[in-house]
Amino acid sequence: MGKLLRIDLTSRSCKEEAIPVDYYKKYLGGRGLGACYYYQELTADVDPLSPENKIFIFTSPLTGLPLPSTTKFQLATRSPETGIYLCTNSSGFVGPYLKRNGFDGIIVEGRADEPVYLFIKQGQVEFKNASHLVSLSTGETEKAIQEEIGNKRAAVMMAGPAAFVGVRVANVMVGDRSFGRGGAGLVMASKNLKAIAVDNEGEIPVFDLQKLKEINREAVRKAHETRKGHTLYGTNQYTEILNELGCYSVKNFTTGVFDGVETISKDYVTNHFKVKSKACFRCPVACAQVCEVKEGPFKGMVVDPEYETVGLLGALCGVSDFAAIIAANRLCDDYGIDTMSVGNIIAYAMECYERGIFTDEDTGGLKLTFGNGEAMVELIRQIGEGEGFGAVLGSGFRGLAYRFPHTARYMMHVKWMPFAAYEPRGFYGMGLAYGTSSRGACHNVGGWTIRDELISKTYDRFALEGKGELVKRIQDTRAYIDSLGICTVVRSTMGFHDNPQGEAFVAATGVDMTPELMKIGERIYALERLILVREGIRRCDDYLPLRTMEEPLPEGPAKGSVLTKKMYDVMLDEYYRLRRWDENGIPTPEGLKEMEVLP
Repeated sequence: MGKLLRIDLTSRSCKEEAIPVDYYKKYLGGRGLGACYYYQELTADVDPLSPENKIFIFTSPLTGLPLPSTTKFQLATRSPETGIYLCTNSSGFVGPYLKRNGFDGIIVEGRADEPVYLFIKQGQVEFKNASHLVSLSTGETEKAIQEEIGNKRAAVMMAGPAAFVGVRVANVMVGDRSFGRGGAGLVMASKNLKAIAVDNEGEIPVFDLQKLKEINREAVRKAHETRKGHTLYGTNQYTEILNELGCYSVKNFTTGVFDGVETISKDYVTNHFKVKSKACFRCPVACAQVCEVKEGPFKGMVVDPEYETVGLLGALCGVSDFAAIIAANRLCDDYGIDTMSVGNIIAYAMECYERGIFTDEDTGGLKLTFGNGEAMVELIRQIGEGEGFGAVLGSGFRGLAYRFPHTARYMMHVKWMPFAAYEPRGFYGMGLAYGTSSRGACHNVGGWTIRDELISKTYDRFALEGKGELVKRIQDTRAYIDSLGICTVVRSTMGFHDNPQGEAFVAATGVDMTPELMKIGERIYALERLILVREGIRRCDDYLPLRTMEEPLPEGPAKGSVLTKKMYDVMLDEYYRLRRWDENGIPTPEGLKEMEVLP
């Protein structure tokens, strides 16, 4: 669309700005443009919760177009959870609708003097009072805004009530999807911004609509043929695989095997809880598995839990009661809390409780033993309300380490971003992915090595050599995918993988950048590293927690496995060399010049 909308909450003003063509050529859109503007406009010392922090929201070239799952858009900001650069993506309808309104992005800056929400319609912005919405759940907020503006089809992204009580793992809900990691919801709340609503009308121009329709038909056929498991089971289909290989996230990563896996497995969930499969914008797969609790104390709770949520609110906390997982997931979505970070935080609290570090006096009487699903659900409610022991845990690992430094060993994170639901001692490439991710420990930005190391077994999961190449390649691929505007589940049906092919990009834009996509992904990752280096990140910050490096796995197929610092350095040195970073993890001038990184 060629332009962005810059919104100043302090003065309640906005203006349109052209996006330089060179930015598109170098960074495509989405994550790339977010990093580009972040690098130029935020200083290294900006406080995440100050008016000087900004929220960069960008769509991508394929967002909203008539192709499968063109739902993705990106958010970048300084993270209140980690204190450094944050990039995060979401599905939902806001991204496609924003492009229909004529914009490739929004930059939000300043701070409103009272709670507001923004309504974007026909390219215009209205500032509306949101004082009455602050304490509402995300679902209630969406419904109230749609009623107020008189459009039930308008898309809404919003901060939940948890953000307005200072929870540092507060997310941004986009309908029932989310910008999950890093605390972006708290950044919105710090700006007194409750929500952004976008009207659904408008057209997105394309270069060759007929060709796009042809490509879409074939891609949809391929998706139906190759993604049946996603339609039937969603991402939870990986639960048993990871557990069988001894690589699952169990009891705060003290082991990789969960003895309660049967009642959180894909078949059990499908037979006992699944209501229907649900699709995102233009998605032919419908991998969201809507589940409902039909009896017991959590009866009536409905949500669509993903693999990560099941793993981190389930096995990581020792919880095998899927009804409790659904209830916990539902509360997280209502309050606007990241299920992944909060699962890690509760698992950490449970281990500290079982070790006698936290007592009943600390927890207000909650018995935080592994497996206590009801205590987990109650703790999430406390976090969302900012009360009791939940008010303490809502500060995230960074805040908890300051308050309880003697418990740092039990915090499983890199750069203060908690782990995903994978045990890196069971497959070493995942450890390198956690360590070198641009936003802290992450399976998406860092690299989903599961396919190569565990499923196809293209790489020996316990090998060290070659993992630098593997992780770099996956990261570069994901960087350009995040800048294209499509879901990673269906990307290969259009030829978007580590050897990009096909005609989708040309049909959409009239420009053939497909051969350049991997180079663009590499350039984006280098720019993100420049940001991190400016914010103080060095090699020492790329290491894994002590548990991973010092404690061998106690059981299962990966029993005895450990990823020591010496072993990890073999992978990290290879990775740095391929990235053209020096031994301290700083991009070299020669490498940056060759990649034409700086905007």
